[in-house]
Amino acid sequence: MEYRSQFKNKYLPFLFLLPTLLILAVFLYYPVAQTFRLSTYRVAFLGLKTQFTGLENFIDLIKDSGYHKIILTTVFITTSIVIGGLGLSLGIAMLANSKIKGGRFYRLLLIWPYALSPAVAGVIWLFMFSPGFGPVNYLTEQLFNTEINWLGNSRLAVLLIIMAGIWKNLGYNIVFYLAALQNLNLEVLEAAAIDGASSWQRFWRVTFALISPMSFFLLITNIIYSFFSIFGMIDIVTKGGPLDATNVMIYNLYRDGFEYYKTGLAAAESVVLFFIVVGLTIVQFRTSGRQVHYGG
Repeated sequence: MEYRSQFKNKYLPFLFLLPTLLILAVFLYYPVAQTFRLSTYRVAFLGLKTQFTGLENFIDLIKDSGYHKIILTTVFITTSIVIGGLGLSLGIAMLANSKIKGGRFYRLLLIWPYALSPAVAGVIWLFMFSPGFGPVNYLTEQLFNTEINWLGNSRLAVLLIIMAGIWKNLGYNIVFYLAALQNLNLEVLEAAAIDGASSWQRFWRVTFALISPMSFFLLITNIIYSFFSIFGMIDIVTKGGPLDATNVMIYNLYRDGFEYYKTGLAAAESVVLFFIVVGLTIVQFRTSGRQVHYGG
């Protein structure tokens, strides 16, 4: 079937797109271009003076052992949030997909953490685990006669950020997994059961394979979330501490740019973060994407 344009003037579609393109150019493409440009400059306070330095900012990052630690911390927290979040979300989604009384009400409750802004979610977790008056510490003191310093211990602070990151994105993952589970071809599952497949075999070889496109989509979105959207949680709860234990790349970029006014270095960090995320996404498409099965 041949499709023909409904516009009499061939330039009219571009005219309709012009407002969107202008907004993208001003608020997306121009800032991105400026970031790449500033990454090759030394910028004085408030941009009053700039000096071209080429790749010096990137060389400084390569030589900085502290920045290497920040990258490792980012990778560890991101990996933990992605794997833990997707695994927990799939398990809860399968339970929520069961036919139980009040199931729709329970599913509605599962989405509300995602509806909260990162700042509000951060305040909730800060209040929950604050020493002295936090309800979690109150319970541990009543049950075990001890108070845990969640925010003062490096390992516990990292664990707290990972748990908060998983909790914040849990509703988003569950909703998509529920949609995938509710659209499964039940005839395939019934055929597997008739053939003698166990519950685990039906899940791993049939259910998980059929929802692999959704899993792949959530894998990419969760990686992006863990690299960028975790900023608000860290800023409210730990401020990157203690001893930079929770200082991830996006938060370090913010501190260098807006607290220490190292604009050129912060721009270089932004470029590095950009290429890391793009590189991870490409690797995921070329590896995990091969295991994704589309079709009925």
